[in-house]
Amino acid sequence: MLADGTIVELVHDPEARTTALAVGEPDGSTATAERLELPDGQVLVPYAPDNNLLTTGAVVLPSAIGRYEAKAELLADIKAFLHRHVDLSPLFEDIAAHYVLFSWVYDAFQEAPMLRLSGEFGSGKTRGLLAIGSLCHKAFFASGASTTSPIFHIIDAFGGTLALDEADLRLSDKTADLVKILNNGTTRGLPVLRTMTNRHKELNPTAFRVFGPKIVAMRGTFDDEALESRFIDEVMGTRPLRSDIPLATPESLRSEARSLRDRLLAWRFAERRTLAIDLSRAIEGLSPRGNQMALPLLALADDPGLREALGGHLARQEARAQARRAERPRAKVAGVLDRMFRESGASAIPVARVAEEYNRDAMTALPVKSVGHIVRAELGLETRKSRGVYVVPADERTKIAQVAARHRIDGVGAHSAAAFIPREAREK
Repeated sequence: MLADGTIVELVHDPEARTTALAVGEPDGSTATAERLELPDGQVLVPYAPDNNLLTTGAVVLPSAIGRYEAKAELLADIKAFLHRHVDLSPLFEDIAAHYVLFSWVYDAFQEAPMLRLSGEFGSGKTRGLLAIGSLCHKAFFASGASTTSPIFHIIDAFGGTLALDEADLRLSDKTADLVKILNNGTTRGLPVLRTMTNRHKELNPTAFRVFGPKIVAMRGTFDDEALESRFIDEVMGTRPLRSDIPLATPESLRSEARSLRDRLLAWRFAERRTLAIDLSRAIEGLSPRGNQMALPLLALADDPGLREALGGHLARQEARAQARRAERPRAKVAGVLDRMFRESGASAIPVARVAEEYNRDAMTALPVKSVGHIVRAELGLETRKSRGVYVVPADERTKIAQVAARHRIDGVGAHSAAAFIPREAREK
């Protein structure tokens, strides 16, 4: 979007083998142009129609400015398209349809949640990625086997939606390059820095914009807890495949998707400037991170029942994540420390005693040195040397209690979806 509110988009007609600029003016008028001169003298021109990213379908675009339709009609057609081509749960079908809408106006928001389709091979996750992604704004299809350099460059150049298949990375922690794209890409203003060289071979650090919608298909989960909290999940293959789902991807999917993208472009031109976060739709009982990820979709969901169901879906995700965290050694060490301080009232507890208590019920025993590392490096607690041994002082009790409470799972999962309702509905 330009400074005066004009929206400029790239369109590509693969049959006519042409590209153009689609322009949506603030007054509501639209047009296409071969070039656009900006007030500062810059000239915008479209990518060439024979660009490899376009001819191979790696990046999919609208072919023209379609007819404008009300959101409800557009959502119904998006859901019908998804229902024909992929077997999603009824709730996630609704979520995915709203996510498609969100992808076309994501630049109106400060946060961008990610969708994830997970399951074993043959569960339909790749088909789901293709069907949902083919409707999204400037979708770019890649796989976890891709090198990261073109992904950085393409997201920065095109913006739009990254559709990432087979994302089970060998190094699926926060140091992996693709994970940096996913982690940084959910919040506006957090580019990824890469060291490039200019034509003189001088080092030239460059900030790549990676903010935007992302759809991921994978078998498992990521090691990074922060990244995990940014997904809205659908587990595929948990029920028999519907008999009306075609086993082979039909050729009609591409033409139907292109027609919908044209209509979605018209909707973007008409509605982008009117959208904003509605904090009254925050979900009671959901974590701050959960609400950050939910609010952009909640801003587009007019049905209170759907907003309520989305809150329940995310709450159950958080409960499962909390249960996984509670099984990790750092959580159990925090729990042991919290219990020992509460029961003993001691002024300090030796790290060796913490290890002894931890190993009493642990399936895999940890040496004292490993427990000490967890206490200091992972929990961020201070230890002191007293009478020749390291101890955790009592003035760390507040921090210990906070960490233990964060990982505690008592009562998790006991809430129904109805317990997680939008604030606006609760106040009525």
